[in-house]
Amino acid sequence: MGFDYPQKVLFKHCDPAGIVFYPRYFEMINDCVEAFFDQVLDYPFETLLQSAGVPTAEIQTRFLAPSRHGDALVLTLVGVRAGTKSFTLTITANCGDETRFTATSTLVYTDAKGASQPWPKAVKSKLDAFTGEST
Repeated sequence: MGFDYPQKVLFKHCDPAGIVFYPRYFEMINDCVEAFFDQVLDYPFETLLQSAGVPTAEIQTRFLAPSRHGDALVLTLVGVRAGTKSFTLTITANCGDETRFTATSTLVYTDAKGASQPWPKAVKSKLDAFTGEST
């Protein structure tokens, strides 16, 4: 099961050569994660960030092909593992049938001071369901 997030490549994403400047992909990844929290977990960042956080503890990315201004990407987020205090996911960006990048990332749930803490029960249950794990 995956969560799809459409992303048109905009002028602001591109460098002078007309291709996506790689740090902009990380912004797209974060936009996908934020939409996932809102639409799948029903825990939008504007609520979450009032008392907690989900910083990225690790990310590994492989860039496979360039993207250009106007390309219609689809980022697909798949849950790999829902830990007690973390969530590991993969995101694959495709344009049509061509993969542009893949990323594996681990988020950690923290309190307002940045100390890791267990996911709220309702969120953990949804993460488990999304990854196919049982609590």
